[in-house]
Amino acid sequence: MHRLAFLAALVALAPVPLAFRSAAEGLTATPVALDTADPGQRMAGKLRYLGGWVLKGSDRRFGGVSSMTLQDGHFVMLSDGGVVTRFRFDGRTGAVGDYAMSELPDGPGDGTRKVDRDSESSTYDPVSGHVWAGFETRNQIWRYTKGFATADGHAAPPMMDSWPHNEGAEAMVRLRDGRFLVFDETRKRKDGSHLVLLFPGDPVEGAKPVPFGYRGPGPGFAPTDAAELPDGRVVVLHRRFSVTSGFSAAIAILDPKGIAKDSVVTGKTVAFLRPPLTVDNMEALAIDSRGGRTVLWIASDDNYFVAERTLLMAFELPAGI
Repeated sequence: MHRLAFLAALVALAPVPLAFRSAAEGLTATPVALDTADPGQRMAGKLRYLGGWVLKGSDRRFGGVSSMTLQDGHFVMLSDGGVVTRFRFDGRTGAVGDYAMSELPDGPGDGTRKVDRDSESSTYDPVSGHVWAGFETRNQIWRYTKGFATADGHAAPPMMDSWPHNEGAEAMVRLRDGRFLVFDETRKRKDGSHLVLLFPGDPVEGAKPVPFGYRGPGPGFAPTDAAELPDGRVVVLHRRFSVTSGFSAAIAILDPKGIAKDSVVTGKTVAFLRPPLTVDNMEALAIDSRGGRTVLWIASDDNYFVAERTLLMAFELPAGI
């Protein structure tokens, strides 16, 4: 992930309403409109906006969100410093509860330096309870038991050895059939597509990946997280930054059925988030498909910088998209 703190100060922050703030001990959620100039706006591309909140935690470790999963009714956010934030959140009322923070029990290096635990991606298996985390700088994948209780294996796939130290394993998703997709943030193939690895099984168990290309929403957009839809397709979150327009984000859907070695798969873009819409350094994505609706939750990495925020935003993906 690029460290853009000195540039992000140029991004105008939308005003944050103080009414209806919800709080648990140590964590507050303050609602924000999709467009502060038009509070009634509900559509972003093909997605319907359900709500958004600025999250603030009293613990100095809160923030830096790089990936997110839904586990047993909780949002579980993993930071780029190896910190786990867990809480319940009601998207209808904005109520937060059961908030706790902890640090990864193990990982690359001895954990004394941030680069040792620079976790940028995570994915969850609800059957086994295992969580896999991808670490850039070290270019490794670690597996943890339920609740991040302990690490029970890790791998350093040879195909990831040469990935840029600050731009690797930015997005990872475990499909229900046991395959894994791991996205390099910025590395491009000769044809201009993003490099992705398809593991036929658990990387920690030695599965050997095949490379393929992924074409996203357009120039400058890098994949930052991914999650699987109920129908087996994969939603990919992207982010882009420019000095003139600040942060923007895009959401696309790819079909993994067409993946083969050295093939190129093109994502179908369903939404862009650009100013004046509320947006920040969007890096985390999770999908909730309960109750007959498909809700995409996205969150931002504030880089522990005053000009950025930890946003949590919810969008409904309409049927048939």
